[in-house]
Amino acid sequence: MDWLMVSPEMLGVLFAVALLAGFIDSIAGGGGLLTVPVLLAAGVPPAQALATNKLQSVGGSLSASLYFIRRKAVNLGEQKLTILLTLIGSIAGAILVQHMRADLLRQMLPLLVIGIGLYFLLTPRLGESDRQRRLSALPFGLVAGGCVGFYDGFFGPGAGSFYALAYVTLCGFNLAKSTAHAKVLNFTSNFGSLIFFIIGGKVVWGIGLLMLVGQVLGARMGAHMVMTRGQKLIRPMIVVVSLVMSLKLLYDSHGAEIQQWLTMHF
Repeated sequence: MDWLMVSPEMLGVLFAVALLAGFIDSIAGGGGLLTVPVLLAAGVPPAQALATNKLQSVGGSLSASLYFIRRKAVNLGEQKLTILLTLIGSIAGAILVQHMRADLLRQMLPLLVIGIGLYFLLTPRLGESDRQRRLSALPFGLVAGGCVGFYDGFFGPGAGSFYALAYVTLCGFNLAKSTAHAKVLNFTSNFGSLIFFIIGGKVVWGIGLLMLVGQVLGARMGAHMVMTRGQKLIRPMIVVVSLVMSLKLLYDSHGAEIQQWLTMHF
């Protein structure tokens, strides 16, 4: 696979999109909605586009994670079990997806994602402050780490929002703290699945590394906004990103049917 397979102008576009995606992803998740389509539009084959997207997204999630850890918003010592289970889950998902079709999950996902957006929209006080924890470390690690990590390795879109929701509802964390912890798990599951893409030789390294730099810069800015603006910024971003992501996933799955219906009725 060529290290660079696009024009210099398109490389500039890819860098700019990665920068924006890193910013959005560190706040509300869903950055892959921007980066995967632009990689495909640039002419990168689907398998290589997904692999290259994992490489650049690792940079963004690592950048945001390190920022949150340095600001002491995340205590890694308390998250060791959840991180381990996330890594195991993501590797299992990445292995399994190579042997089965993800069509059923693709059909269900828009409903799950829009459900997250509606949940945050209709519960305005959710995540406003820390609350009582509902699950102890092991059950939480299995649900938020193992299950969501498996999903991220198997399919991926919206994993950051699932992690954040788990921390808010099951750990009782406030929204800013949940977002910070979600990025650490997001990095873990991205890294776990990336390993198998690298082994398979699917990564377009030149494009991926350039976009990784954009992701790092964008994620750093987004993480700073989380710490300074907190819930006022995160909640509307999650709602908007969830809505856009759901519409995008619905169109990807049922684009032909939607166009046919529009043609018949308009």
